[in-house]
Amino acid sequence: MTQFSRRWFLTWLASGAATSILTSCTPAKLTTNAAEVSQLVFVNPSNPTTFNYPLNDSAFSVFGFLYDGLISENGVTAELEPALAESWQISEDKKRITFTLREGIKWSDGEPLTADDVAFSYNEIYLNEKIPTGIRDILRIGTAGVFPGVKKLDQRRIEFSVPEPFAPFLRYAGGIPILPAHALRESVQTTDANGNVKFLSTWGTDTNPRKIIGNGPYRMIGYTPSERVIFERNPYYWRKDDKGNPQPYIERIVLQIIENPDTQLLTFRSGELDSFSVAPEGFGLLKREEKKGKYTIYNGGPDLGTRFLSFNLNKARNNQGKLFVDPIKSRWFNTLAFRQAVAYAIDRETMKNTTFRGLGELQHSPIAVQSPYYLSPEKGLETYKYDQESAKKVLLEGGFKYNEKGQLLDNESNLVRFTLLVKAEEKVRVDAAVQIQQDLKKIGIQADLQVINFNVIVEKLQSRNWEAYVGAFGGGGVEPHNGFNIWYSQGSLHQFNQGMQPGEPPIKDWKASDWELEIDRLFEAGVKELDENKRKEIYGRFQQIVQEQLPFIYLVNPLSLEAVRNRIKNIKFSALGGAFWNLYELKIMGNK
Repeated sequence: MTQFSRRWFLTWLASGAATSILTSCTPAKLTTNAAEVSQLVFVNPSNPTTFNYPLNDSAFSVFGFLYDGLISENGVTAELEPALAESWQISEDKKRITFTLREGIKWSDGEPLTADDVAFSYNEIYLNEKIPTGIRDILRIGTAGVFPGVKKLDQRRIEFSVPEPFAPFLRYAGGIPILPAHALRESVQTTDANGNVKFLSTWGTDTNPRKIIGNGPYRMIGYTPSERVIFERNPYYWRKDDKGNPQPYIERIVLQIIENPDTQLLTFRSGELDSFSVAPEGFGLLKREEKKGKYTIYNGGPDLGTRFLSFNLNKARNNQGKLFVDPIKSRWFNTLAFRQAVAYAIDRETMKNTTFRGLGELQHSPIAVQSPYYLSPEKGLETYKYDQESAKKVLLEGGFKYNEKGQLLDNESNLVRFTLLVKAEEKVRVDAAVQIQQDLKKIGIQADLQVINFNVIVEKLQSRNWEAYVGAFGGGGVEPHNGFNIWYSQGSLHQFNQGMQPGEPPIKDWKASDWELEIDRLFEAGVKELDENKRKEIYGRFQQIVQEQLPFIYLVNPLSLEAVRNRIKNIKFSALGGAFWNLYELKIMGNK
């Protein structure tokens, strides 16, 4: 997953999880507010879980508007561009990068932003073992997992150093949001009654939004749970256009919290929305109304994210000695033949043509097709074509059997039955889960569907209290190492076999499999290798292992489609950045 927080959020917007609308708190206020200020409203299907960026583990966040890193990534070309830093220099041995901050940049409260803030963000937060953050995973370097050194040279210059060459170092060192030392240092350096740093309870969603300090294009001014988050233009933001005018141009952003996608679609069709992420089931209707509705449906090609079915492979016990997964079901899930049979049993071509209305492509790899490191089936990537007979054959060869009713039993005559989780907020994902349930029934497997709120699923995944789920990861960009915290055996998002994480009670008997450790070694080799052809070979082998072992059974990758009102100007749409990656230079022209 990429560490460019704004692109994290805006790519997620484009991938079908959110909508941009031009309403305010109530329809009665719309005309008045629209006359006073220019605004957009992006719809969140769920509440933000925190206002503390390093502690965030949800796609439904506010941070894309609040923070910049030292550099940014162009949403069309993926090229690196200056952000808080006006320039950077890389040493000849590729082990040091020196960033020079822009002169006079400030935080959203008007305080100066200096190299002290950069050093603080890394040394006292991201690299602080007392703070459980997934950011730390991707900053590990080499087989020893050494972290980069971060040193202030003067008020505007900061030096990052690594013990060995690290291919994605520039993107990571420069792309992570910088946090305000003057607002957060005390919370990092003090502890509560339980000995935990106070930072862990700082800037929760119960904090006054006006006290959240950032350096991005907007600052937060209001939050009403289950209703909305409101942002205003940051008057201290560093960006200016070629004529010296301050950016962004749009004065206000509202995140409207609406769970029901049908309600979002209805609001868009009534003319109250400026933008809508087009799900496959709504494409035909919206395409017919495109001219009348004065919007354009942009197509960025296959989305950069992944959608999959996964089983809980964890064999560990909690601190009370209880297994996280029922031992009978754990044996099924950890049997490769079982996972292979499930992969053969899912009719993904039908899923593409029905659930996704033909607006997608079959997915086979954790790496996006836009990446130069993608290994295609034509070049040897393992795939699983729908074949019920092959599925049954693999199961029988793996020690399973069938009773007279055609139900699948294991070798101890236990009925093969498990619970399949899926988030309620995304209809396409629920429909995909329903088809998986039906496809598995054809080979004698009973999957009990449980459709629940996304945040509840996150809690279950974190507690390892789950059996199987239909999930997704947002767009990770073109760099394979962006997925390190998913694939590293100790990573915070290594959900299918989650090891112990910092700050949680100890778990017992956890073990990574040989193939997981091999993936660890490949990722360690990939970041040290600066030869692009050799890097492609390394990540090609990684993709082969994933398809051989099937910790994730990939499904269908939808096209990146978004309807945007024609009155929003300067849209540069792509699957990589979505419709709003260049939000700072967008303008709203004319009236509705």
